[in-house]
Amino acid sequence: VEEQRARWERKRSRTAKELLETEHKYLEQLDLVVTFFVTILKAKGTLKPAMLETIFGPLESIYSASHVLSRHLERGNLGLGLENFCQNLEIYGHYAENLEQANKTLKEQLRKNKSFRRFKKLQETRPQFQGRKLEDLLPLPLQRLHQYKHFLRDLLENTSPDSAEFQKLAKAVKSVSEVSQWVQDIIRKRENSLHLLRVQKLLKGQKTRVLTPGRWYIREGWLLVVPSKGEELKRRMFFLFSDIFIATKPCHPLHLLNSNKLECRAVYPLHQCTVDKVFGHTQSQGGVLSLSFPHKTLLLMSSDQEDINDWYRSLTAAVR
Repeated sequence: VEEQRARWERKRSRTAKELLETEHKYLEQLDLVVTFFVTILKAKGTLKPAMLETIFGPLESIYSASHVLSRHLERGNLGLGLENFCQNLEIYGHYAENLEQANKTLKEQLRKNKSFRRFKKLQETRPQFQGRKLEDLLPLPLQRLHQYKHFLRDLLENTSPDSAEFQKLAKAVKSVSEVSQWVQDIIRKRENSLHLLRVQKLLKGQKTRVLTPGRWYIREGWLLVVPSKGEELKRRMFFLFSDIFIATKPCHPLHLLNSNKLECRAVYPLHQCTVDKVFGHTQSQGGVLSLSFPHKTLLLMSSDQEDINDWYRSLTAAVR
């Protein structure tokens, strides 16, 4: 037991030291944005207050919370420091919610506002920035949140369950995990929206509505359609979503407007679909999938074994 405790203590001390060192580095980077951008911009009035608020969001509050945390860590007040810090954790969620709009507004202001463009360029040439751009520094809080999660889990694993700090650490791990999940959901939704928008723009005309609330993009790729009669195989581009499966073919390469677009050939709803492997259990031979809908059976083929297996997994998961 004594040996186990000593081992825990060594690992715990190592993690606490690393947490403090990385917190100092993180604070230095946040300080660059707060000192050389937020504070000076407020004083100069180069940006309107509303624009400043949109671009930097609650960054000053994040900086203050980390400053207090690092003070506690320096004094060895790990449990108390993390307990206080977790009361401010929500600002990370709000920061994540605002980040997309922040980037949009930043791009817009760089295009429209000449004096802000000059100011940004000048600040980024300072030696403290070491060639980093403001765009590189703005996502730092979300990266740091991910690190907190791992540090706190390590600390909890190496803290004796009967010690005074165990409960505080367990609470902190729960809080950080919840906010981290919130941020991950925001990022996933944003990425999904970008996928839906991209596919919508790829399709010719507006007849096929891809942008629908609650729809999730899963995957896309080329497959060969096996016709029912003795015709030749047709190569089609397929898009799989959480509720539909879309078959498309490329528009004519010489078409004036749509040469780089895809024409929708069919939209299959997944709620009444069954997926089967026809064959494809032999290595390197590829395979055929059978998709059965109430009024249609679709045979899809690929000469790539791994690809057809991936499609089978994705389709069965989506149907389920």
